[in-house]
Amino acid sequence: MKQRMNFSFTYIFLSLIVFAFSSCLRLDSNLYNTSDKITEYKWDNYTGLQDFKLDDSYNIHDSMHHVFTLNSRGAGDDKSYKIYATYLGDISKIATDTVILYCHGNKWHMDFYWQRAKLLAHVGNKHRFGVMMLDYRGYGLSDGPPSESGLYADVDAAIQWLQSNGLTGNRFIIYGFSMGSAPTCELSANPRTLRPHKLILEAPFASAAVMAADGSGLDLPGSFVTNLKIDNAEEIKKVKQDFCWIHGTVDNFLSIKTHGELVFKNHGGLYKEAHRVSGADHGNVPIALGYAKYTQILEKFIAK
Repeated sequence: MKQRMNFSFTYIFLSLIVFAFSSCLRLDSNLYNTSDKITEYKWDNYTGLQDFKLDDSYNIHDSMHHVFTLNSRGAGDDKSYKIYATYLGDISKIATDTVILYCHGNKWHMDFYWQRAKLLAHVGNKHRFGVMMLDYRGYGLSDGPPSESGLYADVDAAIQWLQSNGLTGNRFIIYGFSMGSAPTCELSANPRTLRPHKLILEAPFASAAVMAADGSGLDLPGSFVTNLKIDNAEEIKKVKQDFCWIHGTVDNFLSIKTHGELVFKNHGGLYKEAHRVSGADHGNVPIALGYAKYTQILEKFIAK
């Protein structure tokens, strides 16, 4: 009787796990956080949650802040999607400037990441480098449902726009934060339009499978909780470009040990540099480093 009860308890326990992971905890839907719906971008007037807020000395003049839309259509799309983007700098100088394409994380929209874009516009002298940022489909005011293939198509649409304005690969820097590390790795390893000259990853994740394992705490195959094929740790083996990796040592969302260190180790190029930021969590690396040191690290790497 006791053995039968133990078997029944185990069966019920495992059934609950299967139910949980097959429904509410699917990584596919939880990766994309588009819950903060907006009707317009507020930029400096945004009062919602942000990782940090810069003082007025970092403000961008209206003449150097451009908001526009792109058409994004990937190989598997049956139509184009309207994608919102912003460019910080002089568009007429893209043909001669070095440009940083910033691929933001999984949260909400560009207003949440606006402070980060402004900080990048202050790497070196103000507007030494152009900075572009976009909202992937389903984020902010961009059309369409978010998807892995859409993520890559949308970022490539931004690269096509930069190329149409005169950018060449030798002046192209791509920067991925958190979820943005996926298109950064994919389009550096497998370029569609331009081959990035250098890449920067802040708090990257290793793969969808590692995220699933970390999130569940169980030794389950990644396919049990996700259909995503994202594998930055594998793709970066094909990346030969110079690589700068930045990660907080106490990142409670994407562990530096299981995610960042693996991505850094697997880089396939000749030059890479690591910046393990002591005491920093997932969203506060620039604060923990200090804005001046953060921008100095990036300036030195880009100018190298």
